[in-house]
Amino acid sequence: MRRAETTGLLYALAGFALLSCGDAVVKTMSGQWAPTAIAMTRYVLGAVGLGAVLLWREGPRAFIMPAPGAQILRGAAVALATVGFFSAIFVLPLATATSITFTSPMLTALLAALLLGEPARRETVIASIIAFIGVLVVLRPNFLTAGWAALLPLLSALGMSVLMIGNRFVAGKGSALAMQFFVAAIASPFLILATTGLHFSGIERFAVHWPHWSVLARCALVACSATCAHWLIFMGTTRAGAATVAPMTYVQLLVATLAGWLMFDNHPDAMSLLGAAIIIGAGLYLWRAGRVREVAGTD
Repeated sequence: MRRAETTGLLYALAGFALLSCGDAVVKTMSGQWAPTAIAMTRYVLGAVGLGAVLLWREGPRAFIMPAPGAQILRGAAVALATVGFFSAIFVLPLATATSITFTSPMLTALLAALLLGEPARRETVIASIIAFIGVLVVLRPNFLTAGWAALLPLLSALGMSVLMIGNRFVAGKGSALAMQFFVAAIASPFLILATTGLHFSGIERFAVHWPHWSVLARCALVACSATCAHWLIFMGTTRAGAATVAPMTYVQLLVATLAGWLMFDNHPDAMSLLGAAIIIGAGLYLWRAGRVREVAGTD
């Protein structure tokens, strides 16, 4: 049992670290292509690759979509989260954008109370207030330089929270591979529409042109790395349990900080580090409260 849990934690740690490595690759494309086009290409390639693997592993029947309404919600949420985050890391340090997205667990708990009727526990309210303070601390220096674009990571966090809500509706209705394919396949048309619409909006940042081949190659690399990362996280969850591996997500911030420092010379200031610590503390507090409730429920 102990060995399986350790293996699960290592799988999850590798998966979350790989996600931040992919984010660093995306940041290298800043100014070379529209963030919407990068997100679109990443998910179109991911959907094609996942579809091929799904057909090989599970056959044509695996493409019968369960709970289509929830699947559309998941796809739209992923599209929103990806565009928000990719846009954010073009204007903010990688570690700063990553730290703000860690408000997602608190947003998920609040949305669960509003949309699913789950009781809004005292711990959720406390964690949300603490996380909001942390966001204000992180945004203080960045809002002055990036303006309203500094709020983009919150848009990404909201998208991820809606995805988590959607995941609850489709849990157990198909394999992890099929669920991963459906979210990529449905996100793709949303991202195609967003890319097209913003291209014609007149906003220079979202204007799309034919990119250098290296940009397309990096999009393909990110599609592969993200798919592998989600597989590693899934393997970790099956071996150690979702609650056990949840704190491993904060490895993303460590890797993002290191990557930003080494690759982009982004040195986080004391206030950004303090805000990130407050947000992480809120997430760990909420996780710990959930673990205590689980233990109490089994007694």
